[in-house]
Amino acid sequence: MFLQKIKSKESAIGIIGMGYVGLPLAIAFAKKGVKIVGFDIDANKVKSLNQGTSYLNHISSNQLSEHVSKGLISASNDFSRLTEVDCILICVPTPLSKHREPDLTAVLETGKEIAKHLRKGQLVVLESSTYPGTTSEELADVLKVSGLEVDKDFYLAYSPEREDPGNQDFSTSDISKVVGADSDEGLALATALYEHIVPTVVQVSSTKTAEAVKLTENIFRSVNIAMVNELKLIFEEMGIDVWEVIDAAASKPFGYMPFYPGPGLGGHCIPIDPFYLTYKARQFDVPTRFIELAGEINTSMPKIVVSACARALSSHSEKSVKNSRILVVGLAYKSDIDDMRESPALVLMELLEGRGAIVDYYDDFIPVIPETREHAKLAGRKSIDFNEDSVDGYDLVLISTKHSKVDYQLLADHASIIVDTRNAMSGFSGKAKVLKA
Repeated sequence: MFLQKIKSKESAIGIIGMGYVGLPLAIAFAKKGVKIVGFDIDANKVKSLNQGTSYLNHISSNQLSEHVSKGLISASNDFSRLTEVDCILICVPTPLSKHREPDLTAVLETGKEIAKHLRKGQLVVLESSTYPGTTSEELADVLKVSGLEVDKDFYLAYSPEREDPGNQDFSTSDISKVVGADSDEGLALATALYEHIVPTVVQVSSTKTAEAVKLTENIFRSVNIAMVNELKLIFEEMGIDVWEVIDAAASKPFGYMPFYPGPGLGGHCIPIDPFYLTYKARQFDVPTRFIELAGEINTSMPKIVVSACARALSSHSEKSVKNSRILVVGLAYKSDIDDMRESPALVLMELLEGRGAIVDYYDDFIPVIPETREHAKLAGRKSIDFNEDSVDGYDLVLISTKHSKVDYQLLADHASIIVDTRNAMSGFSGKAKVLKA
């Protein structure tokens, strides 16, 4: 009966965590006529959602308000309302601790809250990135406090999120969904649920397998980005432009996929997921040398970029980093979005200030730096007004993110030194001395 209720779109869904994963997921289901209750501990988000106002740059308020006005999306911070829904999707952060180990606090605290209100016949799906065993071990143990039995009284599954904020080619509803469960019933229920919103549901044999799929996808990117970051350093010493090399190599129609260097890794998944796997692998005494080496290369990039800035100032203006005025262009972790999670630009700002520089930033997508756990002292900083006079006042401009609407010709004409980590200045020329890093 529960399976048929899901298939007929009669089952309501509760989504816990209405951020970059939860909100697009809610809209995808609402488009198919499925009722959504979004849960979040942030009262401002709850208020905005109920008013039909989007707080994510890549999701319009018109898009959201349409579903709110129809009663398909509502929001609450009252978790007792979990009894009103049939399916509960967990989309909360899984960051790293200060020792770069998995921090499952949000997942486990959410599980405890669910356990208080869990009733028979519900489906719980974890979407947050994590290591194999989280769903079937840690989360399951927390939910058992309810007195209900997994895969008998309620069902548990794992389906990793595949969100790519700002991607114009792929939205939530365009991307196939991997689903894993540890019972046939749980797998059938979760599959039926996601079949409403995605073109293909890829079933795997267990929650551990599905968790491993997510880590594999992002470790693949981490390792390849580390490789091109290292190639960049090698080719730079040889006087070879790595960007030219990559573009030429990309002309090969088989056996090659282009990845590009940068000032470090950003986003919630790629900088974090490798450490989730290495942590779990240590419990099995399995070495992860290759993955850890990639992590070391990627996390070292901000320091390498700051050293490049120091060399540029010394060589072209006979100044040191100390007391130099530096403008960081682009705070988001990638182009044309307002997402600054794990952005290397934040690390760059702190490293430069640690060496005595006076640092400002420009990013129209992030007018004010919000509170973050690891970069608290940057909170409240405001983006500068970007114009000829303001750019003239800096000793060096550091391009950290390549936003498409930045006036790079203005930079070329009015900056004195530009350190370009994204090849953004390709095709632009002016008085500025441009150095790639």
